[in-house]
Amino acid sequence: MANHTEEPSAPQDATSAPDPFRGRMSDPTGSAVLVGLCGDEMEFYLYIRESRIIEAKYHTEGCEDTRQCGRVAAQRATGKLVMDALAISPREIIEALPGLTESGRHCAILAVSALYRAIADYLLRP
Repeated sequence: MANHTEEPSAPQDATSAPDPFRGRMSDPTGSAVLVGLCGDEMEFYLYIRESRIIEAKYHTEGCEDTRQCGRVAAQRATGKLVMDALAISPREIIEALPGLTESGRHCAILAVSALYRAIADYLLRP
C-alpha cells in the first residue's frame, strides 16, 4: 500500500507524544472539511479499500478538545467497514475522553460530522 499520509502543516506540541492519526493525506478516497460553532475547523481524510477504512487522519489547528475528539474519531474509524464507521457517535467520543471539558463536547459532534462527511464523499464518488 502506498503511503497516503502527509505530515501535519503545524508542529505538534513538543511535550505530547506523536499522534499517528493527525495529518493530511495527499490522495484520500474520501475527505471533508467542516467548521464548528466555536470556529474550529476539522479536516478528515480517509483511505478506503474494499469498503474498509484502511487509514483515517484528521487535521485541525483548533483547541485541545478538538484535537482529542479528532484523534478518537480517526482511531475508532480505522479498520472498520465504511457502513460500520457510520455507527460511531458523538456520545462514544465523549465517553472515550473522560477529561473532555463540558464546553468541549461540541467538538465530538464536529469530529464525527467531519468523519461522516468524508464517508459521504467516498460513497458519492463515481
